[in-house]
Amino acid sequence: MTPPPPQSVRLISDCFIKPPQLPDGSNRPLHLPPWDLAMLSVHYIQKGLLFPLPPRCLQPDFDRPAFIHSFLEKLKLSLSSALFHFYPLAGRLATLKQTDPPFYTVFVDCANSPGARFIHATFDMTVADILSPTYVPDVVQSFFDHDRAINHDGHTLSLLSVQVTELADGVFIGLSMNHAIGDGTSFWLFFNSWSEIFQAQEKGAVDVVQLSRPPVLTRWFPENHPGPLSLPYTDDPSSFLARFEAPELRERVFHFSADAIAGLKAEANRQCGTTNISSWQSLTALVWRCITRARHFPPNQVTGCRMAASNRARLDPQLSPEYFGNSITPLRTAATVGELLGSGLGWAAQLLHAAVAGHSNAKLREWNEDWIKRPQVYHMDKTFDRHSIMMGSSPRFDKYGNEFGLGKAVALRSGYAFKFDGKASGYPGREGGGSVDLEICLPPVTMALLEADPEFMAAVTVS
Repeated sequence: MTPPPPQSVRLISDCFIKPPQLPDGSNRPLHLPPWDLAMLSVHYIQKGLLFPLPPRCLQPDFDRPAFIHSFLEKLKLSLSSALFHFYPLAGRLATLKQTDPPFYTVFVDCANSPGARFIHATFDMTVADILSPTYVPDVVQSFFDHDRAINHDGHTLSLLSVQVTELADGVFIGLSMNHAIGDGTSFWLFFNSWSEIFQAQEKGAVDVVQLSRPPVLTRWFPENHPGPLSLPYTDDPSSFLARFEAPELRERVFHFSADAIAGLKAEANRQCGTTNISSWQSLTALVWRCITRARHFPPNQVTGCRMAASNRARLDPQLSPEYFGNSITPLRTAATVGELLGSGLGWAAQLLHAAVAGHSNAKLREWNEDWIKRPQVYHMDKTFDRHSIMMGSSPRFDKYGNEFGLGKAVALRSGYAFKFDGKASGYPGREGGGSVDLEICLPPVTMALLEADPEFMAAVTVS
């Protein structure tokens, strides 16, 4: 007997949201510096939060349609207000080109756009159906708009899309943001600000809400290259764009308690006779070692570890923590498999620490100067190889502080974007206090070997 087809998310409605007004100067093109332009061929950022509905909403006599309608209208109103402060997200990408002299660049057109997309969808699944399985269900990827889109698609797709998926007993709010417009720091600054506005409007605010951390929208360019910057391409974008399809992957969220993280940090520093190695470097060293062991590479194989490093505080003068744009570098550390597995946790952590410590203002400016001379965009299949791992996102971002009248979220999940063999993303544990949730993507066989690794599982808290 043929099994019934799998259920799919059902679209109820969609619309576009614009700010109530555009600030002065927003009709000018927003030109993009090297860190932004380099992102044109990679995926959107896709992160979202899972909220249970209040118990009263599940009572038989409760008017749930009216509640959801009111909730969606409040989200739209606060989103519109948030876009006043983050107006580039309501725009579209545009290309400026000329032949004599040759010039080709991509910028943000903030004035000629229908706005950010807002979607209401439903899916017959409970919160427990999402959280109970060992591996993240594939259907979670359909809780996000712009599936598999790359940032250059922002010429025709919205630069921000919000999908609110109504579940049997919960709501998932998934954001897809164009990565050429901002990095993870910018993404969570927007999410935090939207939540702040929502809560202020719940308390009766009717005027423009003054944010506690307003974004800095002015783009940073090297002083002698104020922009716009030309890309060495022709009329055909396919000459520099590449679509990435992930292999079959298992995705699992591993939890590390605050005590486990502190223990890893203490052990890494003890082995090196230092106090300089951070918690994140210690956890990254553990993940790098254990995934490499699970892959069964020969001892002479070179393996790499990349960490997404924020550049805001490393530039001189420093950028504001609220700088809205891309200011990250994927720092790469490498060793042979024999070196990595033949040495201890501290040896790997010290290697990672040295890479971070050497990430200086001079190196950042050198990277920008080199990019301007030889512009290029990241391609995921070339930037991230199967012998390496990548540690993305950060447990330092305020992810569980985002509330929309439903209390604190119970979990954070991500979409299809940036999923490949060896990708790990760090989130704060829901209980806080220095705990970490680590989302790891691996092929099924490698994942099974990681789950059987004594060194790795000794640090994991299994619920």
